[in-house]
Amino acid sequence: MYDKVMNEFLPVSKEEVKKQGIDVLDFVYVIGDAYVDHPSFGHAIISRVLQHHGYTVGIIAQPDWHSCEPFKKLGKPRLGFLVMSGNIDPMVNHYTAAKKRRNTDLYSPGGKIGCRPDRATIVYCNRIREAYGKKVPILIGGIEASLRRFAHYDYWSDKVRRSILIDSCADLLIFGMGERQVVEIADLLSAGVPVGEIQNIAGTCYIEADARRLPDGVLVPSYQEVSEDKRQYAIATKLQYQEQDSIRGKPVIQLDNDRYIVQNPPAKPLSTEELDDVYALPFAGTFHPMYQKMGGIPAIQEVIFSITSCRGCFGACNFCALTFHQGRTVTARSHASILKEAKRLTQHRDFKGYIHDVGGPTANFRAPSCKLQQKYGVCKDKQCLFPTPCKNLEIDHSDYLALLRKLRQIPGIKRVFIRSGIRYDYLIYDKDPAFFTELCQYHISGQLKVAPEHISDHVLKYMGKPGMNVYQKFQNRYEQLNKQLGKKQYLVPYLMSSHPGSRLSDAIALAEFLRDNHLNPEQVQDFYPTPGSLSTCMYYTGIDPRTMEKVYVPKSYEEKQMQRALLQYKNPKNYQLVYQALMKAGRRDLIGSGPKCLIPDRQKGEKTNGKNFKRKDSFRTCKGRTENRGGKPQKGGKTNRSGRRSGGR
Repeated sequence: MYDKVMNEFLPVSKEEVKKQGIDVLDFVYVIGDAYVDHPSFGHAIISRVLQHHGYTVGIIAQPDWHSCEPFKKLGKPRLGFLVMSGNIDPMVNHYTAAKKRRNTDLYSPGGKIGCRPDRATIVYCNRIREAYGKKVPILIGGIEASLRRFAHYDYWSDKVRRSILIDSCADLLIFGMGERQVVEIADLLSAGVPVGEIQNIAGTCYIEADARRLPDGVLVPSYQEVSEDKRQYAIATKLQYQEQDSIRGKPVIQLDNDRYIVQNPPAKPLSTEELDDVYALPFAGTFHPMYQKMGGIPAIQEVIFSITSCRGCFGACNFCALTFHQGRTVTARSHASILKEAKRLTQHRDFKGYIHDVGGPTANFRAPSCKLQQKYGVCKDKQCLFPTPCKNLEIDHSDYLALLRKLRQIPGIKRVFIRSGIRYDYLIYDKDPAFFTELCQYHISGQLKVAPEHISDHVLKYMGKPGMNVYQKFQNRYEQLNKQLGKKQYLVPYLMSSHPGSRLSDAIALAEFLRDNHLNPEQVQDFYPTPGSLSTCMYYTGIDPRTMEKVYVPKSYEEKQMQRALLQYKNPKNYQLVYQALMKAGRRDLIGSGPKCLIPDRQKGEKTNGKNFKRKDSFRTCKGRTENRGGKPQKGGKTNRSGRRSGGR
């Protein structure tokens, strides 16, 4: 799969179409990422699944969108265009949480920025319409489409935008992972069914103009209502969130002027056998050769020696959009499938014996949270782990542990690391210590990244995260285990500033936590309000949609800068911001030369590089964190379609 190309790449030019003996392509797939034929890339999975079902697919990767000509390069497809803007939301890919332009794009040749437009799905679809008019069906999917299927708050323009299905002029929107839906749609189109009559496929959205043809479902406040009334926006968010389940979910309907956006219930997650089949498809395993002289595609380096073992996450953090994309039902690949892939990895000419990751959105979730969930779906108004574990939650690491033990025994594999999320609360609730012990003994390389996100219980309740006492219990047990094993390994906590609910006093408490635990984060994350999350609703409306109660939101540039600076209070460049924050909060006691002070008092002549900034007890530097919460890759991070995200949850 990796050392030699098991299958030729899909055609990217008319010459290659002809060379592969294809007269007319069934589908042309327009993508915002460079063309990488690896199962960590959504376009690779969708195109190979279609090919497996007998359809031909051509790829137009990162076309020049300034005219419609590049969209004609493969000709008019027989069945339609597929459009996906990339593994990462293009706006998150382009801008930081402070709305500053990023310098690199890991999914473009040589990491070059600017290879795709802002709001790429809309731009690409509009160019296709310019080229072919209404004569060709357009199907949109991927993370950008998934999270924007209803009227949504757009952080970058600070307003509510219409459904992307309307703005893009596409015919159908595929949300979620997409394998089931795209094949079913392809079969109907191939049978001659007009795209306008394809309306009952789970995991899709369509536009309906005739109210008499609407299905029985949940009618949420209209685009006009949610764009003018923040309370209506919060109500719509809650209703949409409650129906994101393939078993008990109902159609969700939203009016926009004289048209309705209709979301069918989510598609049923792939079974273990179906997941195995997907990952057994003949991926080339690398980027297209046309990028070789352009510096390659940096993103492949983070996944080439990693293995996706599961999909879905029942953790349901409020700032995470996984509920709207992969869903809360966890499914996993079989041991046999994963072991087969691991053995193939050992044949790669660059493999050094180290598997970088075996995981998914949450690595230590490998099954639905309980037997009731498998029968009735995820609960409508309950979360499996928050605020405390549900009584029906089945906490069991035995299957994951057995898998890791098998992987360690494969000849040629020296170490198997876990770099995607470990849900530490789920782990600490497990009464069997075996997995935690072997995690520390075999699967960590010096440090374990976990995500308490904050230490204030006031903030954590708005995040949907467990209380600080749970993290402290985990931290203590982690230190005990490493001491017993004779290992010197550290915890690197992922922390977030300015999340809804976070007051200046909460940010100061977080800074004190860093002081007391001798932590000095090199990089921190501001909350990033991306579509599709409960936290983004809180940010925009100032209302918690779960309770409809008001929530404090730090929105001003000044306060967000202060909250962020407090997480890096030891950086001399942040002195003035930290000083202002402490004075504003009435915490003059934290300014000075005392052992509990955060910064020195310059007015008294204390120097920034004095005693307060060089304590006898050394500060550990927290490395490996880059801005991510909206989808930007972290070091070692994988996101969206592949289902992987770095950092213990």
